[in-house]
Amino acid sequence: MDADLTRRQILRGTAAGVGLAVTSGLATPASAAPPAGEYDVVVAGSGAAGMTAALTAAKRGLSVVVLEKAPTFGGSAARSGAGIWIPNNPVLLAAGVPDTPAKAAQYLAAVVGPDVPAARQEAFLRNGPEMIAFVMANSPLRFRWMAGYSDYYPELPGGLPNGRSIEPDQLDGTVLGAELANLNPPYLATPPGLVVFSADYKWLNLAAVNAKGAAVAAECLARGTAAALAGQKPLTMGQSLAAGLRAGLLRANVPVLLNTPLVDLNVENGAVTGVLVPDGLVRARRGVIVGSGGFEHNAAMRAQYQRQPIGTAWTVGAKENTGDGHRAGLRAGAALDLMDDAWWGPAIPIPGDPYFCLAERTLPGGLIVDQAGRRFVDEAAPYSDVVHVMYDRDPGDPDIPAWLIVDQNYRNKYLFRDTPPLLPLPDSWYAAGAVFKAPSVPDLAAKIGVPAGALKSTVDRFNGFAWSGVDSDFHRGASAYDHYYTDPLVLPNSCLAPLWAPPFYAFKIVPGDLGTKGGMRTDARARVLRPDGSVIPGLYAAGNASAAVMGHSYAGAGSTIGPAMTFGYIAGNDV
Repeated sequence: MDADLTRRQILRGTAAGVGLAVTSGLATPASAAPPAGEYDVVVAGSGAAGMTAALTAAKRGLSVVVLEKAPTFGGSAARSGAGIWIPNNPVLLAAGVPDTPAKAAQYLAAVVGPDVPAARQEAFLRNGPEMIAFVMANSPLRFRWMAGYSDYYPELPGGLPNGRSIEPDQLDGTVLGAELANLNPPYLATPPGLVVFSADYKWLNLAAVNAKGAAVAAECLARGTAAALAGQKPLTMGQSLAAGLRAGLLRANVPVLLNTPLVDLNVENGAVTGVLVPDGLVRARRGVIVGSGGFEHNAAMRAQYQRQPIGTAWTVGAKENTGDGHRAGLRAGAALDLMDDAWWGPAIPIPGDPYFCLAERTLPGGLIVDQAGRRFVDEAAPYSDVVHVMYDRDPGDPDIPAWLIVDQNYRNKYLFRDTPPLLPLPDSWYAAGAVFKAPSVPDLAAKIGVPAGALKSTVDRFNGFAWSGVDSDFHRGASAYDHYYTDPLVLPNSCLAPLWAPPFYAFKIVPGDLGTKGGMRTDARARVLRPDGSVIPGLYAAGNASAAVMGHSYAGAGSTIGPAMTFGYIAGNDV
């Protein structure tokens, strides 16, 4: 069987065989209209932050335009799984989640610590539920609770083991008409004929070994069947979020001008009064809201602000995110914060986009080692924490790259990215040095350049933990979060299983990210601040163009998009 045959190809063939394949029917993207003009509000960026801000301002009766650098709208949000972390929102409360403002404030303060002013934390928590209600009232978007997706630190005061994350419900893309052609594609495409939610991936990974996993896979196919029979173009995850926000803007008559990058901010008498684009000046009577994303694809900025090794090849953020808003903000006098940090996660540098590992490093039967062949972290910990550890350890004891070690028993059971159990991994992964295979642990050590004795000793020790169910070294499985992506049929600890079946595999692990999290310093009203704390009149920022309200941490799934939308909403109401 061809080594590049994947689960997606199999499912695509299955769907086609029963007449369920849903073709996109997308038209050629339209060119942007001439941008010159004057509006009440100019928004730079059409991601979750920018479109939420634009929708909010428009519903106040203001004239608004959105300027987008890319030939598509949606930015990194459209590429994402679109988890949204907003405590006490109406979707959670309707689902019976036992959240309260006091719990949420206690938890966020414990997670974020002193890195972020209390006023910004309070503004996020107070406005987030209002924002979700506003978006549902002014767009076709609806949301679902991601039941069981734990807060990332559920044992902290106020943490919820069953989680606070929501995600967009299924959306029919035909609501956009021809504008659907301009939607930024997803990071990983859903196979035609299936309708898959972010919460489904936990179970799809287990479909070969778990009855519920098989049932969820059948449910995904049933949704696709129903959508096809209804003549719909079903969208979920980031595709649903971006399309739903864009549909709201269409209803509000807000133009989104593609291929229109922010070149600079126009400043007059110390106030920002518009945006310079390649074709001229777009004036803003009331203010400019910058939602232009991070700087993850700007090699010079990453080298300037972040630790080595770093680069632009390990991120899954939208390729247009090169820090345009950051640099324009600096020229206008803005202070920057958190520039050393990102929304990190262990990634495998496969050809094309790197693969951001969620379930694969958590499923039982795998462990991560450093160049010395030793474990150094709880592999199932929140993904940002794993990369922080990779960078924080003694440079003389390198963890970059690290290696995810698994055996054939693991490969026989679990989906890996989109390669089903039992099927070979793509040949291109081996050719790129992203994965190695060997008949024994010492042979594998030789291939990846780590001490054979150390790696064998590490695997043996790990196997002992697996049999006992207790990881005495790094406490894998001690947190409820650790168990989200694991195999509930594995006992006594669903995070741990021994490695015993040859051949053995090593996947290269590098510090990937979903985008950078540093940017312009803002206050509780999303206004951009100078280094002395004064406000730059007329300038707002939200999303990854601003310094994250999460500080150096990560409260739960959707801690990027939830605050991005919330501070976009705050800016749209304040401008």
